[in-house]
Amino acid sequence: MAGLVKVGEIKIGEKNPLVLISGPCVLESERIAFQTAEKIIELTKKHNIPYIFKSSYLKANRLSIKSYMGPGLDEGLKILKKLKEKLKVPILTDVHNPIEAEPVSEVADVLQIPAFLCRQTDLVLACAKTKKPLNIKKGQFMAPEDMKKIAEKAESVGNPQILLTERGTTFGYHNLVVDMRSLVIMRSSGHPVIFDVTHSLQLPGGEDECSGGEPQFILPLTRAALACGCDGLFVETHPEVSSALSDKESMLPLERLEELLIQIKKLDEFLSSIS
Repeated sequence: MAGLVKVGEIKIGEKNPLVLISGPCVLESERIAFQTAEKIIELTKKHNIPYIFKSSYLKANRLSIKSYMGPGLDEGLKILKKLKEKLKVPILTDVHNPIEAEPVSEVADVLQIPAFLCRQTDLVLACAKTKKPLNIKKGQFMAPEDMKKIAEKAESVGNPQILLTERGTTFGYHNLVVDMRSLVIMRSSGHPVIFDVTHSLQLPGGEDECSGGEPQFILPLTRAALACGCDGLFVETHPEVSSALSDKESMLPLERLEELLIQIKKLDEFLSSIS
């Protein structure tokens, strides 16, 4: 059984209800952030699903110099702080640089280590030292059993509050594949596991200057992940997907989110009843 991570009043792991981590890939504007968060809060309250808002103030690993990277640390944290205070929702966001860990921890409830940076020891340690829960995304190049060693870096400075996230593994050029065994393997390390379904369906660099995606597989892969065992679902969503500035090819349209929530709620309850 996976251990327990607490994010405010939300408990993740140890057979607690499945948690939703969701929001736009990157902060585009205060309007988009609030519009998305308000709708997700409405839906998660309706279906009684614990919810953490996610969006990035900076996307430091975009393929093209022409790609939108976000508002940056200062402006991004202002938006996240305002959203957190007005909507009373926990916040998760990426940290790309060790010097950003402390200021981000003053706003965010969960600090996320991006997949490309999960082996960066100085980044993991800086984030762990804030004592905030960490969501460490498994690199597209990492074996699931090796993520235990990454978690041990955070634990070495006294922070056991660790989530491990599956987001697909590089499978040839411009493609990712999810080995569902990785959910079981990472969970056996004693840490709750999150399934990032929308990033798992990216086609990295598959659209010339941006990534493509296969969002038609969001529902079946989500069902498979829940059946294999995970403690939370990570879904990037947007109210205007066609004009989104990052990951528009793989994000779930906001108007389709309730369809997904209905299915995961039913499946989570059924799996809890037979476990």
